[in-house]
Amino acid sequence: MSNPENFEDLLKEFDQTHPGSQQAEPAPGDKVRGALIAIGEDYAFVNLGAKSEGRIDLSELKDAEGELKYGVGDEIETLVTGKDEESGMLLLGNQHGHKFHGIHEVEQAFRQGLPVQGNVSAAVKGGLEVLIAGVRAFCPASQADLRFIEDLSEFVGQKLDFKVTKFEGGRRPNLVVSRRALLEEQQQILAEQTRAQLKEGVVMSGVITSLKDYGAFVDLGGLEGMIHISELAFGHVRHPKEILQVGQTVEVSVLRIEPATDAKKREKIALSIRALSRDPWLDAVDSFPVGTRVKGKVSRLQTFGAFVELAPGIDGLVHISELGAGRRVNHPSEVLNPGDEVLATVLGVDLERHRISLSLDENREPGEVQESIAASVRKTQEPAPEKTLGSFGELLKESLRQQR
Repeated sequence: MSNPENFEDLLKEFDQTHPGSQQAEPAPGDKVRGALIAIGEDYAFVNLGAKSEGRIDLSELKDAEGELKYGVGDEIETLVTGKDEESGMLLLGNQHGHKFHGIHEVEQAFRQGLPVQGNVSAAVKGGLEVLIAGVRAFCPASQADLRFIEDLSEFVGQKLDFKVTKFEGGRRPNLVVSRRALLEEQQQILAEQTRAQLKEGVVMSGVITSLKDYGAFVDLGGLEGMIHISELAFGHVRHPKEILQVGQTVEVSVLRIEPATDAKKREKIALSIRALSRDPWLDAVDSFPVGTRVKGKVSRLQTFGAFVELAPGIDGLVHISELGAGRRVNHPSEVLNPGDEVLATVLGVDLERHRISLSLDENREPGEVQESIAASVRKTQEPAPEKTLGSFGELLKESLRQQR
C-alpha cells in the first residue's frame, strides 16, 4: 500500500512523465479519467491532469467480493462529485455518498452540497431516522424516494446516500436529510447522457416503471418514455400486464420525440417493442396456404362474423355465411363463443389489407375452395354482357323500326 503522505511527490513525478495529461480542472458532475497514484486504507488518489487530483472511496474500486479491481498506475473513469474545502482536492465517485467520520465533516458536506452515506435505523412518524457519522438525522417521508412510498419500513437496515438539507450544530446537532434531492440530481445527470443518444429509430434498453390500461412507462435512464398498448406486440393485447411486469428490462425502439411545450415539463418519448419484431404477415401466405385446414381460437365476435386468432398478430375472419351451422344464423354468438377452439378452411389471403378469409363449413374441400376462387377470378376477367331492355323493350324497338 502506498503512503498517502507521498501523494504530492507522486503527483509531481506523474506530471513530469505525462505532460500531455494536463487540462482544465473539471467541475462537479463532469466525467473524468485519470491514473491511480496511491491507494490508502479508505481512499485512493487519482491524477486528473492540470495539477488536479482527486480522492475516491475504495468501495468504488472493489468488485462484488470486496476485492480491488485496480492497482497503482491503472486508469479509471468516474465522476466529480464535489471538492474538499480544506485541501482543494476533488471528490470522485458515481454520485454515491461519502463516508464521514465526524460532525465537522458532515457540516462541510452540507456547505458544499456533497452527498453523505447513512444507515437507516428506524421508520418514525413522518419519515425515517438515519445515523450519519454517529449522529441521528431525520429524512421526511416525502424525501425518501422519487415516488411516494407507503411503507417506509422497507428502508430500515439499508445503507443509503443522502443530501444534508438542514444543519444546526451544537451539543445536539439537528440534521435533516433528503434522499430524493440526491436521486433527482443523479436522474438529471443520467437524463443528459440519455438525451445525447436519443433519436428516432434508435434501439435502447429500459426498465418498466408502471403499467396502465393504455400502455407501459419505461425508464430509459433519467428519461421516461411510453409504449402504447398497440405497440407492445403484433397480437391483440388487452392489458400490458399480460406480457410485461414492473421492474422488467426491455429493448425498445424510439418512434417519436415530441419537444416539451413547457419549461417545467420534459419531452414526450413514444416507444415500441413491436417494431423490433418481424411482421408475421410477411409469412402469412406460406404459413396459411389457401385450401388448407388450420386451427385457431375465437378472439372476438361481430355482427358480420367471427375473428379467429391463427397466430400471434394474425387473425382470420369467418363470415357469418361461413359458420357452417347448417341453418340461418342471425349472430355468430348463436354458434361460437370467444375462446372457442375451431378448425377452419383458408378461403383467401389478402396481404395488402392484412385479411384472411376462413370457413367453418366441414364440407369445404381444398379442391372445392380452389375451384371456387378460380371461378371467382374468371368471372371478374370476363367482359360484362351487353345490357338489354327485356322483351317489352325489344317489341317497342321493332315497332319504331317498322314505323320508319
